[in-house]
Amino acid sequence: MDLNQSKWASDIENSSNTILDVRTPEEFNEGYIPKSINLNIYDASSFMSKIQSFNKENNFYIYCKSGVRSSQACQIMSQLGFSNVYNLLGGITDWEGQISK
Repeated sequence: MDLNQSKWASDIENSSNTILDVRTPEEFNEGYIPKSINLNIYDASSFMSKIQSFNKENNFYIYCKSGVRSSQACQIMSQLGFSNVYNLLGGITDWEGQISK
């Protein structure tokens, strides 16, 4: 499900949510949303392996640079039975919240 920035930002305040950054490690190191876990979607085998270890009932808030890769990640996770996956529309490029380095 696609969420606009304000809805996504309010939802990630809940500590039980998992925030996934699906960009490359190089992009991640340039700046990321606090508490994010970096899972490079371009490294397909590692990405698939790591998401399989997550509890499918948890909430996952996913972003990338512009929203395209994170939308793909949401689709993949939904197909694997994850029921609560949320894509940040516009990605970190449009993010107005805090960014860590």
